[in-house]
Amino acid sequence: MRIKNVLLVLALLLPVAARAQYQGTERPAGDSTLVLSLDDALKIALSENSSVKVADMEVRRTEYARKGSYGQLFPQINLSGAYSYAIKKQKVYFGSDADDGGSSSSGMSSMYASMLTPIMYYIETLYQATGTPFIPYVEPQPDPGSSSGDGAIEMGRANQVSLGLSASMPLVNFQLWESLRLTGDQVELAVEQARESRLGTVASVKQAYFAVLMAKASYDVYNAVFENAVQNYKFTESRYNVQKASEMDLARASSSMAAAIPNLYNAENAISLSLWQLKAVMGVDLDLPVDVQGKLEDYASQMLYDYNEGMEASLDRNSQMRQLATQAEMLAKQIRMQQYAYIPTLSMQLSYNYYTQSDKFNLSQWRWLPSSTLALSLSIPIFSGGQRYHAIKQTRVQADELEIQRENAERQLRIGIRQSLSTMDTAMKSFDAARSAITSAEKAYDIASKSYRLGKSTFTDLNNTELTLTQSRLQAVQAVYNFVVARATLEQSLGYDFTEEK
Repeated sequence: MRIKNVLLVLALLLPVAARAQYQGTERPAGDSTLVLSLDDALKIALSENSSVKVADMEVRRTEYARKGSYGQLFPQINLSGAYSYAIKKQKVYFGSDADDGGSSSSGMSSMYASMLTPIMYYIETLYQATGTPFIPYVEPQPDPGSSSGDGAIEMGRANQVSLGLSASMPLVNFQLWESLRLTGDQVELAVEQARESRLGTVASVKQAYFAVLMAKASYDVYNAVFENAVQNYKFTESRYNVQKASEMDLARASSSMAAAIPNLYNAENAISLSLWQLKAVMGVDLDLPVDVQGKLEDYASQMLYDYNEGMEASLDRNSQMRQLATQAEMLAKQIRMQQYAYIPTLSMQLSYNYYTQSDKFNLSQWRWLPSSTLALSLSIPIFSGGQRYHAIKQTRVQADELEIQRENAERQLRIGIRQSLSTMDTAMKSFDAARSAITSAEKAYDIASKSYRLGKSTFTDLNNTELTLTQSRLQAVQAVYNFVVARATLEQSLGYDFTEEK
């Protein structure tokens, strides 16, 4: 009897906390639980889900890449500077080689001397105009004992400094222009991938939300079974105490009540797990107290869908098909870009430089000489060993592969749509059958319960009718759950966004 009393106490206390936590929308004052509708859960997920955030960041990244690629159309300006010190200056030779004989060498030297006389005079005049004394270069006499007396003259100064400003820009470059159009398609692809991420998040949130409602509906069914078991045990015990029920009936009533407790614990645990899953796909803290509004039966009125209309639904809004179409367009532009590699390109370069030389490292005496150039560069491709030709062939093969992938993807999507429609159709039929079964099972249970209380039926008959009623209720909520989950999957396949659906 002690065990029976313990079971009775558990039966009275167990559902109290669970009912306060998972049933009803009214909550005590000071309760911080966040009660969400389906729309609220979707809005939070679309702003907090990590995959959606990453997808939106990827869109911004491709936007920056596209804007940066347009910089190739503008002049590229660079500032440069260089300094060098001549450890050993370069030498040049005037005259003939040593094997020509001394007479030829002396003759050539005198000829070069006569040619350099006007130049040296002009240089001396420039030095006098600047007030700098001109010291002519006197070639050192070679040492008779060495072989360095070969008539070489050193060129340049020890210190050399140059500063320059250069600018270049393309004038005619078809390949570049086509590559810029390609970056626009990359942005469009990133936007569609972000949309696919949102569609997947919406479908996941709906499935998680309906899973919570399914867990709560199952809990309600098992809780009703548990309460009936408690009432039957109390009634059987009272009859047993007045010797109107056998000990076998009391034992069956006790075992029925005990068997209902694990189902109630499992249903309660399923609610907690489904709420954690909902918070995970929403992207909120797992420790945040959250609950959902409504019941799964509220969606039973929405179990209407035209099967034939769904079979003829278009895939134009499907995100995967849109991405494949964008990728096909990108490959077509890539082929054109590779074909444009055969076209000549024209570019312009502008440079402005300052240059100075000095043997002494004295900045105040350095003389800076400017120079500037403007050039047009024409590049005509002639031969590349077949690289351009085979690159085009390779891209065309990729386009053919993508077309095969597109056909297979469309086939798989059509199969998925048919599966969703079949599941929805089966769920509607199952719900209608289960609803009729619930009506009959409730009537049968009432009759069996009254008959048992009047002593005209056994406890086994009562358990059988209750089992049928429980199964009918679970089948009804399971049919509604299967329908709404299949519809969420169908909407994802057809590409219906949350905002567009609203």
